[in-house]
Amino acid sequence: MQTFSSSRKSSERVFAAQQRFTFGKSAEDFVAPRRYRTAWISDAHLGTRGCNAAALLDFLRENDFDMLYIVGDLIDIWSLRRGIYWPQQHNDVIQKILRKARKGTHVIYIPGNHDELVVDFCGVYGNIEIKQRAIHLTASGERILIIHGHELDVVVSGSGRMRWLAFAGDLGYQFLLSLNPLINFVRRRFGLGYWSLSAYAKRRVKDAVSFIGKFEAAVAHYADRYDVDAVLCGHIHSAAIREFGKVSYYNCGDWVESCTALVEGDDGILSMISHESFSASPQRKVSVTPSRLNDEAKMTNVELMSKLK
Repeated sequence: MQTFSSSRKSSERVFAAQQRFTFGKSAEDFVAPRRYRTAWISDAHLGTRGCNAAALLDFLRENDFDMLYIVGDLIDIWSLRRGIYWPQQHNDVIQKILRKARKGTHVIYIPGNHDELVVDFCGVYGNIEIKQRAIHLTASGERILIIHGHELDVVVSGSGRMRWLAFAGDLGYQFLLSLNPLINFVRRRFGLGYWSLSAYAKRRVKDAVSFIGKFEAAVAHYADRYDVDAVLCGHIHSAAIREFGKVSYYNCGDWVESCTALVEGDDGILSMISHESFSASPQRKVSVTPSRLNDEAKMTNVELMSKLK
């Protein structure tokens, strides 16, 4: 397992060895959980065959948090409408989150596009809070806007609110994910590690790379209206820590391909935890000049932000 740390006080963010997830052990075999001030997870997509519930369970078992943000798409209602798929491990994830809330973890659930029905239930339920967006204050005083990120799809794609296009894209993505088990069955026969076709496609297909870059820039631009130092989201299944001018951009990734989460220590430093089977290459902080959105996109962004006010 690896971590990718970020701090305003440091000019570099690097991966460093931290701890190792362990599968197949009983509860009594686990060591005492490591504690963090805050953690962010997103895009678990429970209810789909692509969900890596086992990895998410190990993350939740091996770590404790004062505050846990679920940054959207915890349950994939889109997929469940097409057909019911809900193994016991998916129940276990929900039960583990509820158990942490009972033991004192403040859970903040920010619905995404795949679980948007949860928005109708915004409010406080014991130690669980459901809200559309939040602003988190780190121990070092950094103000971070927390959103799922699907709000900016209309800005980046320029497609308006074409809901059918989002569903079509989801079907194509699910098809690529469905090929992963077969591909990795063959790879294991040759002694090779895990490899994700869908993740590879996103890194290599020009349109996907362009979309991710525009999305990150649009999210950073969107954060300006909230007078924050950083913005944190999920949605595009692409974990990252970047600088866009004066705004830090955090994406906590997903639990389908990358199996990543963001955590905050008592010093206010944010680190990215990645499961070792899906680990990325060591890298340094990347400063990015925000892409210049065209006039049409800027206009759409202003309109959208006024509606989301």
